[in-house]
Amino acid sequence: MRIVGGRWRGRRLVPPRDPRVRPTADRVREAWMSIVQAALPGARVLDLYAGSGALGLEALSRGATHADFVELNPPSLAALSANIAELGAAAEATVHRGDALRFAERLAAGAYDLAFADPPYNRDDAARLVTLFRATPFARILCVEHAASVELPGDDTRRYGDTAITFVRAP
Repeated sequence: MRIVGGRWRGRRLVPPRDPRVRPTADRVREAWMSIVQAALPGARVLDLYAGSGALGLEALSRGATHADFVELNPPSLAALSANIAELGAAAEATVHRGDALRFAERLAAGAYDLAFADPPYNRDDAARLVTLFRATPFARILCVEHAASVELPGDDTRRYGDTAITFVRAP
């Protein structure tokens, strides 16, 4: 697992030491970032279900100015903290330990430019997050990774094997 673009391109990331955690594949993350690249410079980003922090760190590497990371799993939090420290990104990153859905429920409309979410595939968090976003669009664009077999309402969905990314724009 590595940063695929920007100032930290090629830098390796520490994965969470938890067999239940499924990091986003580098090729999927690269495609994802290519789609949102124009929105990254100067952006404030939110990385829900952050895991290792790969999505938010990739955004920082490509020009975002700040990233908030939300994670509950202790092994993922350890990997996230190690990756932020290794990249020297502490001034640009804030880690929130807690449930991602509960965190999102407290957000005001327009709090972020971009929000990334990679919830566990075995729960309905992706659908719940899109519903929450439709009621209170806390970012200009919400990008949700989910199983390709799951249909989510959104403006665009891209499939990469068993993985899909749905993009939902604020009204």
